[in-house]
Amino acid sequence: MKNIGIVGATGSIGVQATEIIHKYPDAFNVKFLSCHNNINELLSQISILKPEYAVVTGEKSIPKGLTDTKILYGMDALKTLISEMSGELDLVLSAAVGFAGILPTYTALNNGVNVALANKESIVAAGKAMMQTAEKSNAAIIPVDSEHSAIYQCLKGHGNNFIDKVILTASGGPFRYRPSDSMDYVNIGETLKHPNWNMGNKITVDSATMMNKGLELIEAHYLFDIVPDKLDVFIHPQSIFHSIVSFIDGSSLAQMGLPDMKTPISYALGFPERLNWGAEPLSPQLLNGLTFFRPDKKKYPCFAVALKVLEEGKNSLMIVMNAANEVAVDAFLSGLIKFTDIHRVIGDTLELFEPRDISNIDEIILLDNVVREKAMKISKDIGR
Repeated sequence: MKNIGIVGATGSIGVQATEIIHKYPDAFNVKFLSCHNNINELLSQISILKPEYAVVTGEKSIPKGLTDTKILYGMDALKTLISEMSGELDLVLSAAVGFAGILPTYTALNNGVNVALANKESIVAAGKAMMQTAEKSNAAIIPVDSEHSAIYQCLKGHGNNFIDKVILTASGGPFRYRPSDSMDYVNIGETLKHPNWNMGNKITVDSATMMNKGLELIEAHYLFDIVPDKLDVFIHPQSIFHSIVSFIDGSSLAQMGLPDMKTPISYALGFPERLNWGAEPLSPQLLNGLTFFRPDKKKYPCFAVALKVLEEGKNSLMIVMNAANEVAVDAFLSGLIKFTDIHRVIGDTLELFEPRDISNIDEIILLDNVVREKAMKISKDIGR
């Protein structure tokens, strides 16, 4: 029986994780769930999984008497709970969206709790601190992103000194075949219609801009200690190959599967075992006609910005880029700016900050807050 806590239980990853856990009542014991403000979904999960605690980090509250689960409120309560339960927890699934996942992820690692990581922003903003903390406390980080789960699996039994290249694949999002000179006319509805994956709004927009792939390159750099020169990206519209690792002897390993996030989620939850959650098997016939091509940096300027930030190697710029992107995506989804303004907000915000290394979590959070204020002003100015 594995004791587990889920941060961001009501998001896309959290919901799919709870569905898998529900299929294995003898394998998992859910100690806590957390959400921001999606109370209805949280109550539904509480009724099914019956956790000991639930934490709401947003402004909403649960009326007393609706559940026997103990309800706590606020990020501080979530951090304290993870710390106090660390001796009981075998795994924390970090599935909160955006920078909000950084504190619970750090708290779990700092207390020696293994983390199934679906919150890439934690590593993008604080990769060095997270990896050093995990090493010091002997906590494992098991990636949940499909690409990083694939790399994780391909590298089992292989040292980094044998790696020639690590290739992350990208779907290219809903605009992979759209001419770059028509991107000014993209609307919100089109952007949220991902052709392959069922994901939350933020990550779906990030897929459309390919900022998601830029964030994933930074994440791979930290998670696997791979220099940027050995990282590469190809657009693979069918999303069958999730990542490819090439070795110095000319051989390559790839992890393949139909595009369903339950596969990497189940791998992280069950590790080192695999769970038969009902996945559709991959037929060799589906490998016919697979395509791969390079991303068009003109069409995906957010991806180009992320590459420059990765090459610069200073995490202050990673923090700025991540925070500015979150603000810009929110501004786009609220109708304040155009799709093609997202990269303008990010670029203009980056110009306001100097490149430097920051390893202290409190300093990282402080910079993130400052960046968001600047990025919001820039968004409002652009949106006028």
